[in-house]
Amino acid sequence: MRREAPQKLTDYGPLAFPAIMLIVFFVIPFGTMIAVSFFQRLQGGFYTPAFVYSNYERFLSLFFANVLGFSLMLAVLVAICCVAIGVPFTYMLTRLTRRSQIVWMVALLSVLSLSEVIIGFAWSTLFSRTAGITNLFVTLGLMDKAIALAPGFPAVLTAMVYQALPYTILVLYPALVRLDPTLTEAARTLGASPIRAFFTVVVPALRTTILATLIMVFIFALGSYLLPQILGRPQHWTLSVLITDQAIYQSNMPFAAAMAVFLVLVTLGLVALTLFVGRKREAEA
Repeated sequence: MRREAPQKLTDYGPLAFPAIMLIVFFVIPFGTMIAVSFFQRLQGGFYTPAFVYSNYERFLSLFFANVLGFSLMLAVLVAICCVAIGVPFTYMLTRLTRRSQIVWMVALLSVLSLSEVIIGFAWSTLFSRTAGITNLFVTLGLMDKAIALAPGFPAVLTAMVYQALPYTILVLYPALVRLDPTLTEAARTLGASPIRAFFTVVVPALRTTILATLIMVFIFALGSYLLPQILGRPQHWTLSVLITDQAIYQSNMPFAAAMAVFLVLVTLGLVALTLFVGRKREAEA
């Protein structure tokens, strides 16, 4: 079946509303943010229209470069952990009965109803010394005394993976449900073990979906704001935290806009590079 090209101007009518929403809620705000990033800051937290590069020059210092590198590294780790956990979990979930799948999906949706503030303080309590999980380890004889596991990088990573994992499973679930189960059965018939059949049949069949999931979780984690503040130390703060600090507490809106523009451009660049690599591999295959 061949798709016909639009012949009249009215054929583009269904695209009008999405185009308007895109312009109003993305193009105009992003253009305004770019313009403000070149403004000059004045005393007292005010700024005036200008065309200066000082905001970007300040951002390209070693300190902010380290913050950007840490933010990208954290987002990549969260994406990898979510996919590494989500793919086998979702595969096993699709092999359960329909009633069990519904129960698990309801549980996942209930996690999505929690705000980032609730998740952050719940994990901070779980990682605390007085009421944390280490007290259970002491009771079981695995530890001599209870210790605090937060603030720290492992606490930030764990909480962010917990927050993003339900989204990962919900994205992977439709693709795994539609996967033909006879493919793995054929691999088992040919002598492959369940683990080998999973990595040689299921994972290659979901390559595009896994790539899209990695990109989604990466972007989601890159904008994390509250969890690094609640569970991490200042050296574990992401670029989003510093943007908010400059915009609200330091009253330096031009510098905050410059950092936000740079973060968006880096994100779009990495997403474009990932899509290019994925399409190149599909073409070679």
